[in-house]
Amino acid sequence: MTVVNAAIANLGVKRNPKRALVIEAAIVLTIALVLVLILPLLLSGFRLKLLGRFLSLAIVALGIDLIWGYTGLLSLGHGIFFALGGYALAMYLQLQLPAGRIPEFFSLYGVQDLPWFWKPFYSFPFTLVAIVVIPMLVAGLLGYLVFRNRIRGVYFSILTQAALVVFFNFFNGQQKLINGTNGLKTDTSTLFGFQVGTPQVQFVFYVLTVVFLVLIYALCRWLTSGRFGRMLIAIRDDESRVRFSGYNPTSFKVLVFAVSGAIAGISGALYTVQSGIVSPQYMDIAFSIEMVIWVAVGGRATLAGAVLGAVAVNFARTLLSEKFPEIWLFFQGALFLLVVTVLPDGVIGWARYRALDQLRSLLRRPPKVSTYPSLATDPTVQQEQASLEASHPPKSS
Repeated sequence: MTVVNAAIANLGVKRNPKRALVIEAAIVLTIALVLVLILPLLLSGFRLKLLGRFLSLAIVALGIDLIWGYTGLLSLGHGIFFALGGYALAMYLQLQLPAGRIPEFFSLYGVQDLPWFWKPFYSFPFTLVAIVVIPMLVAGLLGYLVFRNRIRGVYFSILTQAALVVFFNFFNGQQKLINGTNGLKTDTSTLFGFQVGTPQVQFVFYVLTVVFLVLIYALCRWLTSGRFGRMLIAIRDDESRVRFSGYNPTSFKVLVFAVSGAIAGISGALYTVQSGIVSPQYMDIAFSIEMVIWVAVGGRATLAGAVLGAVAVNFARTLLSEKFPEIWLFFQGALFLLVVTVLPDGVIGWARYRALDQLRSLLRRPPKVSTYPSLATDPTVQQEQASLEASHPPKSS
């Protein structure tokens, strides 16, 4: 309990958490309505499609923030779960053919019969479940094998990257099963009789991306706002004290890693259907590192920061690559260095914790200090104090 209370102190005191959640929900819904109703009228079809891709990448950034920002586990292998979700949906789309036919790429390698693991993807409900469950199971199994041996820190990051290399080489070498390095195309396939690559179907997927982004944001906010979220922060800040307090951090870490993997799978499916292809390049090391950069730029342990970082960095990369195609990677590296050295808490973290103090410093006013008495006004602290006093009443003298 002491560790959980310490995590509350690290989060900062919110005078009225319910009111803050209502305001946050109103802001999120307003932004979603702007994305769905107004931006399609202002942006060209090309830019709107790009925005849809970036919003789907924001979903995987939420998963990265959950496991890295809140739990302190830096995963460099989320490309695995992202690609698995994309492959699941792409396999279903590849099978939308007349009866008796199999995807064309099989004929290039002399394959006559559909491999057994393709057959369940004839079913659309199975595909929807597979997009979530397969990445979640892989993440859960990998997390269980790692966390039960108390591997953490830089060793966890190295192991996730090693797993990423293994998956990349496996998918890259399976030409006869999943078309190897060429990947699976989706834009010419049909879904419910409509071609996936048409602007009308792409707009439907854009709206679905916004809806899933809002839902997954709400899920992450729900997970991180209660006791589960405070436990994740306690594990991040001092796992040994959590263990000595009687909790088992392994189960919490496995669960949050599996949830993060499932979120990445949904993101991968939405990105695949809007980019028109899924390939082993989604398991490239650089791509998984970019996911971490998005969260770092936006701000760790701030869900809004993860979304903002993913969208802003990808838009900046697109614009810079159009203007400076040969040196835009230097801009991305400079941006990351700038954030690490000047804004270690990211853009949202700076606005939340440093902007006010820096403004008061410019105005030559003393910084605002949060003192211990302010904790006594927190409703959660007051509730726990009342519960402790009720269970352990003071002894009469």
